[in-house]
Amino acid sequence: MNRGGGYGFEGTEPTIEDSARVSRESVLVGDVRVEGEASVWPGAVLRGDVGPVVIGERSHVGDNATVHASTLGERVMIGHGAVLNDATVEDGALVGFNASVNSRVVVGAGSIVASGTTVPEGYEIPSESFVRGVPAEVTPLSETTIDPETIFEEHSSGAYTNLAERHEELFE
Repeated sequence: MNRGGGYGFEGTEPTIEDSARVSRESVLVGDVRVEGEASVWPGAVLRGDVGPVVIGERSHVGDNATVHASTLGERVMIGHGAVLNDATVEDGALVGFNASVNSRVVVGAGSIVASGTTVPEGYEIPSESFVRGVPAEVTPLSETTIDPETIFEEHSSGAYTNLAERHEELFE
């Protein structure tokens, strides 16, 4: 199985668990760790040069996303084209397509950051929140009409784990 375009930086090298899938069309630089059953899709860039990048178990980084010096918990979904810089995304959270999550942001467990959202530096988003807008506005999921179960079922880490297994050529 191919391990993506991995590059060392100042003595650190990317490490990838055997059960993870990293597209040969992705780029990993420096202190990057991809844990079990995670996937990194084509065009994604994971840069661990000024701080580590950790992609937790069964988490997924979508096509053309950029993850710089950030940590993802378990079962995290990062949408296509999203950008994370020096951020922490806790277990079970989802960051939508083309969202921008800036420095020192913490996205709480089970939260949803809507597509196209810009989260300014230093935000601490509580668990189970819905975040949207430019700049971001935070609402408890319980106060929205959003059904998180439906969203997480459609975009679950299990679905992406299965899809990555079916895309043998992307990950060989």
